[in-house]
Amino acid sequence: MKILVCNDDGYRARGIIALRQALEGLAELTVVAPERNHSGASNALTLELPLRVTQYEPGKYYVSGTPTDCVHLAISGLFDFQHDMVVSGINNGENLGDDVLYSGTVAAAIEGRFLGLPTVAFSLRRPNEGRADFTAAARVARMIVSHLLAQPLDRHMILNVNIPHLPFEELRGFRTTRLGHRHRADQVTRARDPRGREVFWVGRAGEGEDDGPGTDFFALAEGYVSVTPLQVDLTRHSAIDTVDRWLGGITG
Repeated sequence: MKILVCNDDGYRARGIIALRQALEGLAELTVVAPERNHSGASNALTLELPLRVTQYEPGKYYVSGTPTDCVHLAISGLFDFQHDMVVSGINNGENLGDDVLYSGTVAAAIEGRFLGLPTVAFSLRRPNEGRADFTAAARVARMIVSHLLAQPLDRHMILNVNIPHLPFEELRGFRTTRLGHRHRADQVTRARDPRGREVFWVGRAGEGEDDGPGTDFFALAEGYVSVTPLQVDLTRHSAIDTVDRWLGGITG
């Protein structure tokens, strides 16, 4: 059994170091992670520049590209063997609701959907103050991956796992959830660079809007590990007939 480990915070991030250590002994592990932080990179592929891969330790590599680049390379010819699953994280910050559309952590898991087992993205809720402690999240990651290896789910499934920033003993358990939704993000912040040119900073993500019982927002707030099954098909199937009728009214 071979597991590919990736993230979007970069190969030096404490989250991916904790994840790899937690998975030790479950399978043969290979780390392929971005050279630098690529939070918010979503599913971006680098198409107009060459990618450079550097081995920094045995079984560990960093790539001059995005999280999706990392997984794409790893499963498309970088190695002379195939991995069985992709595990991404542990992200320093939660990926709830609409976040999954932007998250490089989730994108890395999505890129591994072609493999033989479900992929998993792990994210730890940011603490209100101080540095993140990945100890409990790493234990949760080992539990879930171990369970997946013993009792596999459908191989096309992607699990988005969000973990409260709590000691392991204070976690209330697991909840299967759906994605909630956030309010619109804050307005961009205008500033000036040292040469006086106007620059912009992307605003903070909005608070939860659809965040009631059953959502990933609610489970995390209540102290539960949120596990959301995802799929790549974004088709709104319930609207196909409606749009078909609407198209029939186009004239001229």
